[in-house]
Amino acid sequence: MSTVKPSIPKGTRDFSPAVLSRRNYLKSQLTAAFENFGFQPIETPSFERSETLLGKYGEEGDRLIFKILNSGDKVKNADLEALQNGELSKFSNSLSQKALRYDLTVPFARYVAQYQNDIVFPFRRYQIQTVWRADRPQHGRFQEFLQCDADVVGERSLWQEVEGVLLYDRVFSRLKLKGVQVHLNHRKILAGIAQCIGAESQLINFTVALDKLSKIGKDGVIKELQSKGFSLDSIERLQVFLSLEGDFETQISAVANALEGIEIAQEGIEELKFIYDQLKRQSLHSVSLKFDVTLARGLNYYTGLILEVIPPEGVKMGSIGGGGRYDKLTDLFGLKNTSGFGISFGFDRIYLVLEELNLFPATLEHKTQLMFLNFGDDSASFCFDQMTKLRDQEFPCELYPKPAKLKKQLNYANQRSIPHVVIMGSEEMQKEVFVLKNMVTGSQTEHPIAQMQKIIEELN
Repeated sequence: MSTVKPSIPKGTRDFSPAVLSRRNYLKSQLTAAFENFGFQPIETPSFERSETLLGKYGEEGDRLIFKILNSGDKVKNADLEALQNGELSKFSNSLSQKALRYDLTVPFARYVAQYQNDIVFPFRRYQIQTVWRADRPQHGRFQEFLQCDADVVGERSLWQEVEGVLLYDRVFSRLKLKGVQVHLNHRKILAGIAQCIGAESQLINFTVALDKLSKIGKDGVIKELQSKGFSLDSIERLQVFLSLEGDFETQISAVANALEGIEIAQEGIEELKFIYDQLKRQSLHSVSLKFDVTLARGLNYYTGLILEVIPPEGVKMGSIGGGGRYDKLTDLFGLKNTSGFGISFGFDRIYLVLEELNLFPATLEHKTQLMFLNFGDDSASFCFDQMTKLRDQEFPCELYPKPAKLKKQLNYANQRSIPHVVIMGSEEMQKEVFVLKNMVTGSQTEHPIAQMQKIIEELN
């Protein structure tokens, strides 16, 4: 059998004990905040039926979904006629009946529709699970990553939007992450702009292109709109919205004036004003608010407020969170009139930001605090009795697995950064004493075995 070079696919990662300690810390902070706000946990399968996911994220999103190839007899169901006719997308879909989840929102909508008779509405849920996207790997962008969502479904109240921003502020405050910006916009304002520039029928193309502004720049957006058939007149009318300046209230006022008489836009503006006014009354500690008329969030299911979370200035990272209102997502699964609002935390990007800014606590890694050296079966048997008592007191300890040379055992303790070791060979057993060695200072002290528990517990 040939030797396989150990490696992992691009866009995935292994996590060392030190990294996992930090990830667990971040996860615990998120979980505590979610539950503090009254959200309940759920989990859904790592893969869904293809029909559940496809068509919910727009054409570009669909291309990033990892499909699971059929196996066995199901392969025979492949649409060969589509292949012969050059309909590659249709042929590809016929090869797969399942796909890895792209996000947590669509599976959540499916969950709500499926278990609607068992759920108390409004249903407040949080979910922390892995998702997969066939995206090009780069800094802060992975093909396998953790997503953390909090949603309220079954209620149209705008107070949910207010609470979503407050939840962001609570989490980032707990993480001591200051200077975060929450960019706000509204899909009804975008619909009004599309109507204003005469592109009402091309709303999806408009929002998909606009959503790329931070990546491809103003000229790139204009070029993409031209490629989608937008007229020069439409693009010229759009310029006023791409050139807004001033604070939140100044910009929203300018947009209101520019879209005067367009009913759907005025509805969105009034909703956004309400949310902003309520948030101004709160004490936001870590986040500031910015109106961003170019924010589009290209996912097709958003219908109301949309938001995106931007890391502190100077940190080279894309958005670290986002979300919005979706009024009709559960309609796709047969559950009508069930509006929802949700936000997502970009777990892996937040981790990288905290790491760059050195904001993780210094003492996160759960390390062994004490190691018993191994001097043979009699000593090891006694050490196990002591370890059981210490572990019952939540004191992390371990025994070196075999009676190796003293130098080797001590080197192991040093490499593991274990701060204390117990030396108890045959000579110490006869004298009924043990030696406690401090691996940091090199000092060691001798104590009666009868006092071992008390002395060791005092180290904790």
